[in-house]
Amino acid sequence: MIGLKGTLNVIDNTGALIAECVNVLKHKVNNGFASVGDEIVVVVNRARPVPASNSSSNAIKVRRGDVRRAVVVRTKKPVRRPDGRFIRFDDNAAVLLNNKREMLGTRIGGVVSADLRMRGWSKIVSLAPKVV
Repeated sequence: MIGLKGTLNVIDNTGALIAECVNVLKHKVNNGFASVGDEIVVVVNRARPVPASNSSSNAIKVRRGDVRRAVVVRTKKPVRRPDGRFIRFDDNAAVLLNNKREMLGTRIGGVVSADLRMRGWSKIVSLAPKVV
């Protein structure tokens, strides 16, 4: 469950490292908390430094202080699966999106939850190296 001021690791290749949740979008049922597969608005707290030569096509896409949308892919709070198992991860993680709900990065560098497929984020699941 990610709420206001919750910090998340960013696991795509956009250049952001740590982001902070500032809003949970369209989720009235859970009193403003986001779980796996929910869309949130984040501000980038820490990002990789921008190189001096900015001509490469694989340039860093975000900077510190940027406000972006993101989707939660891992939470420390246990999530109950329909078969009764509880799945929890060691950290909270997210993947950055643009305003059209498309991934900002081209790669994902970590494990994601299988619940994303049921929530309509199959593009993220297909790019992830491991799905739990």
